[in-house]
Amino acid sequence: MPASHTLEFLNMPSLNRKTVRLTVVLGASVAAGLVLASWLLDRPTPGRPALPAAAVAAPAPATTAAAGAAPAAPSVTTGPTPAASGKPALTVAVISPQREMLSSVIAANGSIQAWEEASVGAEGSGWRLADVRVQVGDAVRRGQVLARFDTRVAEADLAQLRAAVTEAEAAAAEAAANAKRARDLQGSGALSAQQVTQYLTAERTAQARLEAQRAAVRAQELRLAQGQVLAPDDGVISARGAAATVGAVVPPGQELFRLIRQGRLEWRAEVAAAELGALQPGQSVRVQPVGGEAVTGKVRRIAPTVDAATRNGLVYVDLPAAPGLRAGAFARGEFETGRSEAPTLPQTAVLMREGFSWVFIVGPDNRVRQTKVTTGRRTGDRIEIKTGLPADARVVLSGGGFLADGDLVRVSAAPSAPPATPVPVGPAAPGGAAPRQGG
Repeated sequence: MPASHTLEFLNMPSLNRKTVRLTVVLGASVAAGLVLASWLLDRPTPGRPALPAAAVAAPAPATTAAAGAAPAAPSVTTGPTPAASGKPALTVAVISPQREMLSSVIAANGSIQAWEEASVGAEGSGWRLADVRVQVGDAVRRGQVLARFDTRVAEADLAQLRAAVTEAEAAAAEAAANAKRARDLQGSGALSAQQVTQYLTAERTAQARLEAQRAAVRAQELRLAQGQVLAPDDGVISARGAAATVGAVVPPGQELFRLIRQGRLEWRAEVAAAELGALQPGQSVRVQPVGGEAVTGKVRRIAPTVDAATRNGLVYVDLPAAPGLRAGAFARGEFETGRSEAPTLPQTAVLMREGFSWVFIVGPDNRVRQTKVTTGRRTGDRIEIKTGLPADARVVLSGGGFLADGDLVRVSAAPSAPPATPVPVGPAAPGGAAPRQGG
């Protein structure tokens, strides 16, 4: 704007000179704020030098009458980046793939179930339950009394039948004596043939009645024995029915308890149909129950059919007695089908990003190249590398999460002893510098 126009503009009666000066000062303050923000963004970080003190020139606010002109933009210079300066981003240790013998396994899921369960119920009819002697989880032996019914009425019936047996024995003895006399007198003519036949028939009838009474006593004794509920086998009580309550009148056939026979458990693994052919009875299996310690089981049998919906077959695995195993629990397992040699890396050298496995390969110029690999079996702290990695590749052992593709690194002189954490190169910010993110 020409000076004459500026003077006319400033001499306008409607414009205040103080307002103009304030506008100029505010503009200069905004410019200084932008310079400060730029300095904060370029403050020292690992691998980036500090902003020189002479890089920021704060202009003095204009206070002359010709203050309508915009203030000059400040000049800002930044330090060189690590790539431009050639400084390494990290000091790393490198390692090459090593070939190791690994087990070939088939992984499967399944549930732990009882090998065989026995249902224990009431055999008597209409008896009142007088005593329950076991609870869920109790270990029992074959023949142990689990519960007892009130059998006083049955005991009275048994006594009555035994008395009837005594009476039948007396009648049979009398009939036998009469028959003996009839046989003795049969040739003398003192008794007719009809009388002799009657005495002999009475003897046989009395003997049959005696046998019937004795059979009734045996039946009542068996019925009385049903007043005690006995364990059919060694095992563990796994369930108790609602009818197993003292005072309840239990109908015949009502289940009172469920028993895991011999306390044996098995793992029923669901295995894909395509993998069933690699399994056979007697094979060892490592089973890991949820929340418990791993145990070693043995394949007992393989189901002859495959589920039409899931295309999986059941494999029954016998499990040893262990405190952490419980029927109904979920478990994972691995069937070992053989061993083979394969290249491996420490798990610290393999990164997971966006659902894929990556490693950083150090090139001849000490710049890293992010490479996708396919992983496989794991053993201890090592992992199998199936594809994507040359046999002579130099792989960053640890600290890959601090690197990005193309970063320059310094290779440690002792790769066999990798550092616990990656060491950044460059000045450290107060309080510790944040790790560099790959990108």
